[in-house]
Amino acid sequence: MNRVTIGITAFFGLAFVLYWQAQVKRSEMDAIKIVGVERPDFIADNLRTIEFNKEGLIASKVTAKHMEHYASSDITHFTEPVYLIYPENGKAQWQLSADRGQLNKQTNKVILENNVIIDAIDIEEPLQSLSTQTVTLDLSTMIGSSEEMVYIEGKGFMIQGLGLHADLNAQKLSLLSKVEGTYEPQ
Repeated sequence: MNRVTIGITAFFGLAFVLYWQAQVKRSEMDAIKIVGVERPDFIADNLRTIEFNKEGLIASKVTAKHMEHYASSDITHFTEPVYLIYPENGKAQWQLSADRGQLNKQTNKVILENNVIIDAIDIEEPLQSLSTQTVTLDLSTMIGSSEEMVYIEGKGFMIQGLGLHADLNAQKLSLLSKVEGTYEPQ
């Protein structure tokens, strides 16, 4: 063999080895991406949805700026969600909004985070607004809870306390500790 043939063979051999190494590294990187990052099964922008209960009555209405659903965990993430909650009697009574939300369909619980505001829809309701940083709501029982500071405004009063337990069906609300309030007669 002459030098040119040896040079060409060495060049193509080296090119093949470098190409093979690049392919091995690429497949390793693809495996890391697949294992490390779960992609949503579907995405929606400007979402509007209505959920019905077993009797055919509206259970909740949800709007959100952005939504991502992950079928493997059955969890849905929301950006700027707004929930209209319909307790047992079928009339919307509460509107819940937050910066972020998460719905777990396996447990049927909604977690709302950052600037959570719960407003009464009826202007005659004594309790008009509740705000906190995190609320967990069980959609099966309509029981909400929080371990954060909670601020409540109503007709002629303001109350704050640490922790919350609320039964939206029974329309009962309890602040758990460090409760302070101001009452202004009308």
